[in-house]
Amino acid sequence: MIYGNTPCFLGAKNLVKNQEQSKQCDVILYGVPWEGAVTWGDYTGCELGPKVMRLNSARYSGYLPELNHLDVFEHLTLGDKGDVDVIPHDPEATKERVRSFAKNIWESGKFSIALGGDHGITYPIIEGLIDHGEKKVGIIHLDAHYDNNLTSVNDPYGRGSPFARLYETKGVRNESLVHMGIHGPRNKPENGRLAKEVGATTLTIEDIRQTNDLRELTKKAYQIASKETDVVYLSICSDVLDHAFNPGGPVYGNGLTSHELLTIVHEVCRNGVAGMDFVEVYPQQDTNDFSSHFASFIILYALAGEIERRNSQKG
Repeated sequence: MIYGNTPCFLGAKNLVKNQEQSKQCDVILYGVPWEGAVTWGDYTGCELGPKVMRLNSARYSGYLPELNHLDVFEHLTLGDKGDVDVIPHDPEATKERVRSFAKNIWESGKFSIALGGDHGITYPIIEGLIDHGEKKVGIIHLDAHYDNNLTSVNDPYGRGSPFARLYETKGVRNESLVHMGIHGPRNKPENGRLAKEVGATTLTIEDIRQTNDLRELTKKAYQIASKETDVVYLSICSDVLDHAFNPGGPVYGNGLTSHELLTIVHEVCRNGVAGMDFVEVYPQQDTNDFSSHFASFIILYALAGEIERRNSQKG
């Protein structure tokens, strides 16, 4: 157990407490139970995400019959490192703790998966990756929103601002940053303008809808993210999904279907990422925990892609 009655994610046999234990794992997962010091409206409670995603993962195996009968856990050993010890109402100190915690995992060289928490956690996670020694990082960002506000309610590290901070980060190649799935009037004109000014690529929901081959479009996104970079990182906000598939989140219509998101995640990871995060799950708003359950699907499809990548390298 991670704590209390909370199990390791997807029944991981390894509770990783030190670097020596991490050597026994191929994949290390951790939680960041953080929601910024100031929240918007009624949509709050995503600091509970890591716990509830772990609890609901207990009902799933690693077997995916739809992906050539692949059993993920026949190929990869999963370790759970527990949660970052965040400090409520102290964004600056929490950011440093997330960065240090993530850096420790990056140093293990394992495939890294973070469960949020709000989207503000992505910035210090990637800081940790750069601190570890990666010279240039490309990013594929799946979201309804750009999350590139210059500040979020006077908090420069808030959930609406991580990509503004990443634009400013020396180790991130902005021309290799892809905002994918962007849609809806919660975005503002200045969000799109800023992304264009810094050289980032936008693939809207309409770009996805109009493609005849979603995997091919995803490969193009990956080619952009991997150009002149050392590694690619994948960041997923739950609200890239249509609210029909993400009932615990704010009401965002015209989003991705669950099939579309899983297809994109699988294809990105087939091409190769250093790690990923899944953020903005709101258990308090989701009576049946649909979004928390779906986290297991996303992670398993990502790992299936990683297995295919490893097998192709062996071949």
